[in-house]
This record gives sequence, C-alpha cells and structure tokens, in this order.
Amino acid sequence: MVPPAAIEFDVIIIGTGSGNSLITPEYDHLRVAIVEKDIFGGTCLNRGCIPTKILVYTADVASHIANASRFGIDATIDKIRWKDIRNRVFDRIDPIPPSGKAYRESLDNVTVYTGEARFVSPKVMEVNGERITAEHIVLAAGARPTLPHLDGLDSVSFHTSDTIMRVDDLPEHLIIFGGGYIATELAHVFGSLGSRISIITRGPHLLSREDESVSERFTELYCNRYEVYPNSHVERARQHDGEITVRLKSNGHGHELVGDALLIAIGRTPNGDTLNLPAAGIEVDAHGFIVTDEFLRTNVPGVWALGDVTNPNQLKHVANAECRAVSHNIIHPGHLRTADLWPIPHAVFADPQVASVGETEQALRAAGRPYITAVQRYADVAYGWAMEDTQHFCKLIADPDTRQLLGAHIIGPQSSVLIQQLIQGMKFGQTVDEMAREQLYIHPSLSELVENALLQL
Repeated sequence: MVPPAAIEFDVIIIGTGSGNSLITPEYDHLRVAIVEKDIFGGTCLNRGCIPTKILVYTADVASHIANASRFGIDATIDKIRWKDIRNRVFDRIDPIPPSGKAYRESLDNVTVYTGEARFVSPKVMEVNGERITAEHIVLAAGARPTLPHLDGLDSVSFHTSDTIMRVDDLPEHLIIFGGGYIATELAHVFGSLGSRISIITRGPHLLSREDESVSERFTELYCNRYEVYPNSHVERARQHDGEITVRLKSNGHGHELVGDALLIAIGRTPNGDTLNLPAAGIEVDAHGFIVTDEFLRTNVPGVWALGDVTNPNQLKHVANAECRAVSHNIIHPGHLRTADLWPIPHAVFADPQVASVGETEQALRAAGRPYITAVQRYADVAYGWAMEDTQHFCKLIADPDTRQLLGAHIIGPQSSVLIQQLIQGMKFGQTVDEMAREQLYIHPSLSELVENALLQL
C-alpha cells in the first residue's frame, strides 16, 4: 500500500512551551505547523514555574505570619482557604492556553495540530494519522515527571508536579519522594499552609547538586521544620481506605509512613522517547536527551532541538535563549548564532530561597583547580539585622590569579534577585575587585551582602 503523501510546510514545531515563541514576524511568509499533544503553552505556564511561584508567594506570606513574633508582632492565621488559594492561581493561568492556541489558529500561515507527533522517516512526521513534512523541524517537546520502579505504586493514587497543585483539599500529611528543587519548593508550599511533610531522599542532603555549604545548611534547616529521611530506599507503597502507606529504609533503619497524599518528585525525563526518533536517525545521549551542536542542530540536517528535550539543565530561561537562537538560525542560515548560555544561573524558590551560578566548591576541588572563597552572613549586614536573619549566607568562589568570579551561591531571602548582578559581572568579564569597587551599593540594602562578600576575596 502506498503511504499517503505528506502535507508540506516550511517549518514544523513540536511543542508549545518555548517552541511557541519561535515564530516571529520574520516567519510571516512561511507555512508553519505547530503540534501540541497536551495543554497549549507547555509545562512552565501550566504546571511548572508560574503556578508554583504564585503558590510559593502565598506560602511565604503564611510563613512570615507564623514567624512574626520575633519582630514583636503577635499574629495568628485564622484559616487557610486552600480552594481560594488554588483558584487564585488557576483562574489567572487557565484562560491563557486556549487564548494562545486561538491566536495561533487565527494566523493565515499557521496550522495547529492537537495530537502526538512521531517520525516515520527523517523529515516526515505523523499526527493523528496525517503525515506532515518540512524543510525545518524543531523539536521542543519538553519533559515529564520521572516515575520510579516501586512495588505497589501502580495501585496508589499518587501525584506529580503535574497534578498536586490542583488537589481539592489540602493534604493532612504529604509524603514526598525526592530531594531536589521540585520536592523542596512544594514541601514549602504545603508545609507552610498546614500540611505535615515527610521528605524521602536517596542521598545524605537535600538539593545535592548545590554547593556543599548551601546543601548542608538547607538540609539542616529543613530537618528542623519537616520530617526528612536521608539515605533512604523506598521498598513499597500501598493504599487502603484513602491512606497511603510507604515502607522505607533510612540509614539502615526501617520506617513506615502513613499519609493521605504522595508526591513523586524524583526528576524529569525528556520527551524524546515519544517522538520515534530512531525512525529519523536522530541521536540521543545516554540519558535520552537529543544531541545537538552549538547551533542547536541535530545530526539530521534541518532538524533542530531546544529546551528540556535536549538540555539537561531543564530551565525555562535556557529554553527561551535556545529558542531565540533557533528562530534566528532558520531564517539566517548564513549567519548562525549560538544560544550563548554561559553562565547558566538557577534558583530554588523554597524557604530558604537558593540561587546559584557557576562552579561549586566541590567541583573545583575535584578538578584540582585553585580557588579562593568568601562567605558573608546575612546577620553581618545592616538589613540582615532588620530581618533577624542568623541562618543564611552568600558564598563566592574566585580564581586567585585572574580574580574572576568562578561561582556564586546564595541561600536566604531574595537570593534569586541578589545573584543577578554577579551573573552580569561574570558574563562581561569583570574581576571581583571591579564588581566590588566600581559601583555604588545602596546603603543599607540587602545588596551589601554581595558587596561585602566581594570585598573579602
């Protein structure tokens, strides 16, 4: 039987997270197909960055009230209206995907497909039984929550980050598998709003990829607030009459936890395995990420990849930068651009907040590279006094010879904002001395935390 002829486009885009931003006015003369198998707008808008941060802000407010007595304010929370909290998030977000989809559908040069796209040959894909082809195919298919191989999990009504934020009732006892940024942010959200929290993690520390000083302090603070089970192996999960029972071993000791909600937050898996990449001959690495060159080209000419499906950092600001590069490169093949990602910063919006850019001390030590460090406590700057902050700090790492900043790691309030000036200094090649001395820091602002850390180097 002769396969049906493929509908021809100039560009096919798989995924509507950052991929949806690829189309600029330069594409007005091109025929574009957009394929989305799930909610238009991708993970960040619908299930990730945006809804979590709105919830985190609410949790921060609750935490401030609960800890107000140290400032001479006796305050209590009368009631947590979870459904109002949840609805404030999604009443704002939920209208956006259909609006964005309708806008794309209104464009004369754009065709929107709702369904899963799979390769049938190097430049031909099939969606809902229809074949499409293009000179350029952009794979921006994102990632999904990773699920463990766990005895009994199939019979348990568990949550991932895709579903936990939309629950109807605030959990009384939320059990969390995982110790990374998703696990710790959602622990802060639900813990600050009244849920009992139990966190199960395989390693000795939470946020284990952070600088060791930050990871150790963060773990210490979370252990004081929540039930944390480090060095743990989960043996099985069961559910009966609405109760979920988890059996685990932690530091050689057996434990059994009983809760009413279970959150799986052990990582995210790139969606390349849903695209039938072998049919196109597209190369992936050992972890399933699509391999690209510095211009975001795969090994198949005309096929590009960006975002979580190709970049292990799995950060929205990284995906956006890659999208801008691919968008330019398709239109200007004679003047290719890289995404120019270095240095890649990130933040964890937990309590405390964590922000990081560049090398960790343990990585430099393992590489045998010389370095110097400086640590400035919030408690030792004027605004830190106002905050009664005795727990948090800024740690900087520099090259002793070039005086270039190699890494910056901040744990504490507003760290995601405070680190930005250090990112800029690294990007534009400033020495730590230039960063410290060649600008004025507002006194007495929290920015003096960074200034004083720089002055120590």
